[in-house]
Amino acid sequence: MNDPLLPSSDSETVAASPAPTSPSARQTSEKFLPIRKLYEQIAGEIAKLYVGQDELVLGTLTALFSGGHVLIESVPGLGKTLFVRTLGRTLGCEFGRIQFTADLMPSDITGAPVYDMQKSEFRFRPGPVFTQFLLADEINRSPAKTHAALLEIMQEYRVTVDGTSHQVPRPFLVMATQNPLESEGTYNLPEAQLDRFMFKLRVDYPSAEQESEILKMHSQQVDLNERLRKEVQAVTNPEQVLQVMQMCASVRVEDSLVDYINKIVRATRTWPAFHIGASPRAGLALMQSARTLAAFGGRDYAVPDDVVEIAIPAMRHRVQLTAESEIEGRTADEELSTLIRGIEVPRD
Repeated sequence: MNDPLLPSSDSETVAASPAPTSPSARQTSEKFLPIRKLYEQIAGEIAKLYVGQDELVLGTLTALFSGGHVLIESVPGLGKTLFVRTLGRTLGCEFGRIQFTADLMPSDITGAPVYDMQKSEFRFRPGPVFTQFLLADEINRSPAKTHAALLEIMQEYRVTVDGTSHQVPRPFLVMATQNPLESEGTYNLPEAQLDRFMFKLRVDYPSAEQESEILKMHSQQVDLNERLRKEVQAVTNPEQVLQVMQMCASVRVEDSLVDYINKIVRATRTWPAFHIGASPRAGLALMQSARTLAAFGGRDYAVPDDVVEIAIPAMRHRVQLTAESEIEGRTADEELSTLIRGIEVPRD
């Protein structure tokens, strides 16, 4: 079957074994099978250089095709930059990186007017944010005014300098990282900015087998930049990514599933272990990401399993534990898991 939006595929190819991070299969739709195939191709290309971290791969791709952004909690040295570069190469998109520091100014992100001596006029010089995949490394090391500059871009997909708006390229995905172990010289992200991230993903140390595979990969004395250029293939392009985003947004969500999402989000606001519950934006994130997961599975309809699969990454940064819960050693993930299990699941 050929689809003008995506690389050609046929039903026999699509029915092959899914990638390790592939959503569970149900009854599929012929229209959405190419998206399932594309997802598997992207995951396969990323796996050529980036080992493991299934939650990061699935969560980032879900956020990308849902029009969202991700906050990544991770210690240094786990390959986040390599992941973003590999993702950009696979999707044919531009990649940029900003190292956030205490003295980073908003203009260092957005760009600024510079005087053109030849033309005797000011012209806008774009900053590093004018890319498609932006890695905002250690975002919590910069003050609030710098966060605010990035916030507008994440929400509006544009930069305003001296009263003039400049559109950033689309698709546009921000992957912001923060180190959970260091607090000196850091600024807590305000709730308003945390709420702008569709997911908060955690990158843990690799397993023994995965770390052994990483060591073997680097023992070959082959430059990773060279491997990225030679081995990782672009399976799509920015224009097709935007078209797939539109298709994901068209996935059907039944009223019963909307009610299920609403019950989960509202339950966080009365949950005894939470001081602050999830905002309405959490429900929007759950609904759109469930649509995208359904499309990754080749379906034109979302199901409760789609919601459950991404509920914790979508809400863990939108809730706050009470002081008593923190003293008792509870975690937001554990409480959310218990909460979700207590919500009645709608039947097909």
